[in-house]
Amino acid sequence: MEDLTPEEYFDAARKLGIKEYSSNISKGEIGFLASLEGLISNTEIVSQVDLGLIELPLKKIKGTYSHLRSLCFAKNFMPIIEYDSEFREKWTKVCQYHLTEGIKHSIKVYEYLNWFYVIEGNKRVSVLKYFDGYSIWGSVTRLIPKKDPEDETICIYYEFLDFNKVTGLNSIWFTKKGNFNELLSLLENFNVPDNPFNNKYKYFEIYLYNTFRRIYHELGGQKISITTGDAFLEYSKIYGIPKIYDEKYLMENLKEFIKELRFINNNTVSDIQIDPIEKPQNTVFSTLSNLIKPQKTLKIAFAHARNKETSGWTYAHELGRLYIEDLFEDQISTLYVENVPEDEDSYYTIKTLAEENNDVIFTTSPIYFNSTLKCALEYPKIKFFNCSEYKPYAHVNNYFGRTYEPRFLTGIIAGAMTKTNIIGYVATSPAPEVISSINAFALGAKLVNPYAEIKISWTNAWNSPIKSTNCTEKLIAKGADIIANQTRIVPSSISERFGVYSMLCSVDPISKKPDKYLSAPIWNWGIFYEKIIKNVMSGTFKTVTDMFSNNQRMTNLWWGMNSGVLDIYYSKKYVPEETRKLVRLMRNMIIDNYYHPFTGPIKDNKGNLILEKDAVIDSEKILFMDWFVENVETEDFNND
Repeated sequence: MEDLTPEEYFDAARKLGIKEYSSNISKGEIGFLASLEGLISNTEIVSQVDLGLIELPLKKIKGTYSHLRSLCFAKNFMPIIEYDSEFREKWTKVCQYHLTEGIKHSIKVYEYLNWFYVIEGNKRVSVLKYFDGYSIWGSVTRLIPKKDPEDETICIYYEFLDFNKVTGLNSIWFTKKGNFNELLSLLENFNVPDNPFNNKYKYFEIYLYNTFRRIYHELGGQKISITTGDAFLEYSKIYGIPKIYDEKYLMENLKEFIKELRFINNNTVSDIQIDPIEKPQNTVFSTLSNLIKPQKTLKIAFAHARNKETSGWTYAHELGRLYIEDLFEDQISTLYVENVPEDEDSYYTIKTLAEENNDVIFTTSPIYFNSTLKCALEYPKIKFFNCSEYKPYAHVNNYFGRTYEPRFLTGIIAGAMTKTNIIGYVATSPAPEVISSINAFALGAKLVNPYAEIKISWTNAWNSPIKSTNCTEKLIAKGADIIANQTRIVPSSISERFGVYSMLCSVDPISKKPDKYLSAPIWNWGIFYEKIIKNVMSGTFKTVTDMFSNNQRMTNLWWGMNSGVLDIYYSKKYVPEETRKLVRLMRNMIIDNYYHPFTGPIKDNKGNLILEKDAVIDSEKILFMDWFVENVETEDFNND
């Protein structure tokens, strides 16, 4: 910054203020600095807390307390008052003091919703903001509004209060509930030897968060409608929190990852493909691709958790791989890796598959999504598919089935066959796909038995036979005589034919153990992989960079029973013929789109009417489902 007199600095600052003021006015917004006096005029403040003297990031100082004082500044805290004024004289004196000795006197502020509003010291803040200062010390009084569960900002603020109490940090803000707790969890085991601050949270803020923020903003991240905290948390979920950032590595990763951040908060289903594309899209790009590129063998790799001998899930995917090998013959070559680590080390296995020049990589478990995304960011020309429910990311396609359809049918069997009217359901975690399956199952049971109750027990694990068995025993103790989603070794004839990994079972009244296997949702991954590979060959699935488009969204595949990728197995020996007849009828109606499992009226388990009579729920509400229907009783998710 060039050397000017304090008066000239004021003139330059005022020009910035007038420019900011005019810009906001042209957009129909208020041009003046925010005033807390007006903000809280209709707000119930339940507590005032003296926080003492705190170092305040200047970027968190949003306004002034007094409305009259706010008229002196634009929103960027630059002065807009007339040149010939006492205010100009005082501003230039503060500026002179800053240039010669540095501003040492603290200010006085209110903190409200994690923003600071100046009571005394507005000109000190204005001068420091002009010179792009980082912080100033301030005596802080916190104003705490009444808790309002309907106001998301206030809910997030109460989460911030807990976070701030532990960390002392106030420079981070999120736009989603739960994010402060998630960051705190990530920081729990974070530690740095020889920490110059003797405070890991201060070290984290100065050396990690601020470094991320600077580079993120250099790349234009501030133009995305999420906070820097949101961006940091999403990045850290994939890459973790290091002891120190390699800035070159961070810059390269963020250049690609920032494309993902545009969609993090965009809960839209515009890129969901609910039915397979049977015919190739006749686009200019795909036509040119076929003319220019010679035919070659498509290299396809599969990354499996567990192995096909012990896991029905892996075995089912292996049946799919063998199916496409036979179908496409020498057009493709496939390989698979079993027992991929079920933690962050899975990244190295997937990265190896990428470095072996595979064209398409399928990771067949949702636990590999983060590692898959991390690799996809590094190898954007490879097509990555992760077997998991919908996630709005640009670099990775998700493929999964509408599992709620066959679950609805198994619910009909459970509701018809229970004698105690208590049906147990072993579930992994309350993700939307799991919740929609539980709800559909419960609605199926209720369709034939209005007295049927569904009790849920959570395993807190993606695929754990031991935890599944423990949950089953708890449910039996609660009176369940039918158990759904029981993960265990099933009769070999069923497993080898369908790759079944979970069953609907009846319970032996004497041993209190599951005995008869009644039904199960079944997957035909071969059809899934066949249609995906055909789409890849035809150019329907492109790489992230499309030479004719700026749209970098990929496709999430969410196919149902009408595609053939999902169906239901049921025992002709144990399930009564009349029940089987009803299941066949409802199955055909769902496939032909004559009936939807989520047809109203539907109430949640709190008594709220969710869906009116004869109304059908839309796809988006299923994809983001976070409530349970009225005949479902859930235990605490954290209850092991």
